[in-house]
Amino acid sequence: MSYDELFDLSGKTIVVTGGLGKLGQVFTKGLLNGGAKVAILDVTASHDEETDNLLVVKTDITDRNEVQKAFHRVSAVLGTPEGLINNAGIDSPPDASGTENGPFETVSRDSFNRVLDVNVTGAVICCQIFGGQMAKAQGGSIVNIGSMYGVVSPDQRLYEFRRNKGEMFFKPAAYGASKAALDNLTKYLSTYWADKNVRVNTLCFGGFFADQPREFLDGYEAKCPMRRMADPSEALGPAIFLLSRASSYMTGARLTIDGGFTAL
Repeated sequence: MSYDELFDLSGKTIVVTGGLGKLGQVFTKGLLNGGAKVAILDVTASHDEETDNLLVVKTDITDRNEVQKAFHRVSAVLGTPEGLINNAGIDSPPDASGTENGPFETVSRDSFNRVLDVNVTGAVICCQIFGGQMAKAQGGSIVNIGSMYGVVSPDQRLYEFRRNKGEMFFKPAAYGASKAALDNLTKYLSTYWADKNVRVNTLCFGGFFADQPREFLDGYEAKCPMRRMADPSEALGPAIFLLSRASSYMTGARLTIDGGFTAL
């Protein structure tokens, strides 16, 4: 098999949840440039849209009926999906109230459950519907978007500059807990569908640069061996690798892309 054939995704239908977000756009543009057909499932879409090789379907991935309808639409327009990137995910915004970003002891149950509902339950539903069809078709690749915070705990010292300014801010537990659960889901499904030729892997990312405060960047960069955060464009290559034949014997694995952050 040639080098180009190893990474060739042309003509394949790939579903990207949360495809209108920052990372989702990177995945979508890269896949389209590689000749793939892409279906975006995103709750923030104002309306459904269909162009050459691209379908956008307004979908709440926590609603099984909506995901089922999206599956039928994708299959009818672009063909049976052969790849799924479970990219949709939420975290408590940095400017959220203390019931979300305050001390662990007082974080609200609603806040915690909302993150797990999208990041875990939403991914489960998409795997059930899209992955289940891949299993019937005897082939496909699922890429779950994880985080280094599903592997290690956030260093609360990185946010001390906010507390020094009088803010009662702590990185919440829900995001990391959800990504740890997603990583275990990867292992479960990789063995469950191994004989169906459906591969399931986790892309475990470190932090992406998004104009964070300099005080935060100074602390993060000091802890990261590569001395920087990732650029969103650096997410594309690993995703293509996991979706393509280049990783044909890889399943149940966590591919870590974090500049060495968790290697220390």
